[in-house]
Amino acid sequence: MMRRYYSYSWIICLFALINITYAQTNNTKRAKNILIIYSDDQSFATIHALGNKQIKTPNLDKLVARGLTFTQAHVMGGHQGAVCVPSRVMLLTGRYVNRLPGDGGTIPDSLTGLPEVLQTKGYTTFHTGKWHSDKASHHRFFNDGGHIFFGGMHFENKGGQFHPTVNNFDSTGEYDPKNSWKSDTFSTELYAGTAIQFLSSKKAKKQPFFCYVALTSPHDPRTPPTKYDAWYNPDTINLPPNFLPQHPFDNGDLAVRDEMLLPHPRTPDAVKKEIAHYYGMVSELDAQLGRILAALDAAGLANETLVVFAGDNGLAVGQHGLLGKQNLYEHSIRVPLIMAGPGIPVNKKNNGFMYLSDITPTIYEYLNIERPTSVEAKSLMPSIKNPGANIRIQMYNVYGHWSRSIKTPDGFKLIVYNVKGVLTTQLFDIHKDPYEINNLAAKPAMQEKITSMRAALKKEMLEKHDNLNIDLPDWGRLPNQKSFGS
Repeated sequence: MMRRYYSYSWIICLFALINITYAQTNNTKRAKNILIIYSDDQSFATIHALGNKQIKTPNLDKLVARGLTFTQAHVMGGHQGAVCVPSRVMLLTGRYVNRLPGDGGTIPDSLTGLPEVLQTKGYTTFHTGKWHSDKASHHRFFNDGGHIFFGGMHFENKGGQFHPTVNNFDSTGEYDPKNSWKSDTFSTELYAGTAIQFLSSKKAKKQPFFCYVALTSPHDPRTPPTKYDAWYNPDTINLPPNFLPQHPFDNGDLAVRDEMLLPHPRTPDAVKKEIAHYYGMVSELDAQLGRILAALDAAGLANETLVVFAGDNGLAVGQHGLLGKQNLYEHSIRVPLIMAGPGIPVNKKNNGFMYLSDITPTIYEYLNIERPTSVEAKSLMPSIKNPGANIRIQMYNVYGHWSRSIKTPDGFKLIVYNVKGVLTTQLFDIHKDPYEINNLAAKPAMQEKITSMRAALKKEMLEKHDNLNIDLPDWGRLPNQKSFGS
């Protein structure tokens, strides 16, 4: 009897060993295909599964459950109002913002793009949607595509989101404006349909692909189709806790286009309506994401594809008296980022600091491809292998030539400004004050903390090739300055 017990125990141990080995093998499996879906002006706080209970995002919720969500993903910033320009270049090159000529409006040959490298490995590199850089770099990066939009946004007087002006893929790279045409399909639906057509093609099954779906939603004009607009009644929308009628001081870009979309001062009713339209745009985008992922499954490619969903930058939509992304508050610099597919942890979250530019070196390491020397960002593979691991201990961000910020592991965030000679400091305890309402900069007990954070910011600036000298003058440190927001 004892001998039989040991025999059964040995068999049980053998099966356990087999299961552990299988799990380890399955966890280290890698996809050969890459699908990136990039939204426009989507803040991190626009996904139901991640805490926003007023918004409906069933497909993003499913993606969260399927993969690894990076809750502290950031755009590094930009030096002008169209932050989406450097964001999209950083995504595809792994470069930091301060060494993107012209913020990335033109991508020089010296900056090698991820799809450019993948072409040399036999990949089809497919693009549909927005391209906010030069046509020559697009021609260099992609060898296939459809419904390509060259520009930053679909202006209402040129057709808006309902009638985007697009181009067929041009293998010559010339893209003569005479050949562009106005579609009768809502932008997100159009780009999703183009991606679906590619994912369902024989080419997608025959050779590895890099498919880049660059959406123009939920960027304004915020005109969601009637179905999704009806989902949100402005009267029932919660006003954000950090709502203000106007920003309490000149932050350097209060008259930029985004900030002129609503009258000043902001009213609660106007902001609620804007949020309702914004949520409608996100929900419509979510439905198109669902179509794309369903097509990937139907084509039998889900188990061979790494899916990356991210936003290019955030948006204020009434917070701090602002509407746009031209600032360094959390709502504007933090974005959604979810990865799902073979080798990616399921239903996990990583809370470490990271940049969108980290996506490119991550994919290089994921595919076991040597990264070009032009890549500056860090791979997220340590966090993929262990969701509790972080690749950065602090977060530096930049906007314009007048504002810089840094977040440290203890939850404090410092923003310093020099706007037309007016120097301003903001210090927030993000852990206790996630909406950045209470400015602690004028408190005597915080002066030592400000000094240490300024030193950390200066170090980050040097490492990130920021040539702005915050000590000349000693900006952000005026004695007896007014403390805004306290």
